[in-house]
Amino acid sequence: MRFLLFFAFISLNIIASSASAGLFDNVQNLTNPDSKESKIFSGASLVLSSSKEIDYPTERTIGESLALEGLQRFGNPVKNEPLQQYVNLVGTAVASNSKRATIPYQFAVLDSPVQNAFAVPGGVIFISRALVAILDNEAELAAVLAHEIGHISAKHALKTIQRAQLLQGAGAITAASIGGDKGKKYAATISGLQSALFDKGLDKEMEFEADLAAMESSYRSGYDPSAMIKVLEKLQKLEVSSKDKKGSWFSTHPPLAERIERLKVQLGKYPGYASMASVRERFVKQTKAK
Repeated sequence: MRFLLFFAFISLNIIASSASAGLFDNVQNLTNPDSKESKIFSGASLVLSSSKEIDYPTERTIGESLALEGLQRFGNPVKNEPLQQYVNLVGTAVASNSKRATIPYQFAVLDSPVQNAFAVPGGVIFISRALVAILDNEAELAAVLAHEIGHISAKHALKTIQRAQLLQGAGAITAASIGGDKGKKYAATISGLQSALFDKGLDKEMEFEADLAAMESSYRSGYDPSAMIKVLEKLQKLEVSSKDKKGSWFSTHPPLAERIERLKVQLGKYPGYASMASVRERFVKQTKAK
């Protein structure tokens, strides 16, 4: 199993490097009203409340706009290229074994003291340096990233807005900017997505679904699936002494005790999980070095 993971890392190195390149260029393009990304995004809210499937370019552009908000709230990526590349390698490995493995994923460690990780539509995933700091091995990092990949695979953020019905009716996506009343509705839609992702959190059952997806993707990638439980147990201990829970997993996720118990029941699906890889040495070398 260790050989399998090593081989996977060699194979994914080029993929992960190219996936991380250009993310922040795309995010910056959203601030340019003449860019392709901005024009797609301007029309995106017209279909958020419809029953029609949102195409991937639109989903990605919506996600990159929310990524910009995430950077403003939680800080910029840490200036540690080896660490960023390592996290992209781990993330790409578990993403390749997820239910939605055909889209590009990009991962970044943000310079934030808040213990959190979040995903935006389209495949962009952030994890804070504070959350990385409490992890003990690669399997735990993989579990956190796989949880966020689970949200993207199931399109949880988009479904949240569609359920809220912030917009009435649906129209075709256009390349023209939206003004007047439509512009106001568009702004309200994006505000709703920001609130769901960064403040209130997603639906309770969506979080449980992402937990289960994390265990499955971890297992399929060769990691110990119980790592997801261990991460939640760490957070549970920290929650007791945490004074400021705003913006953390404590404020945006369901009660940890309930999640842990549910996942323990699911461990029976993975015979021999205790002998699967945790990969501590590589994790420590890549994340603890200054």
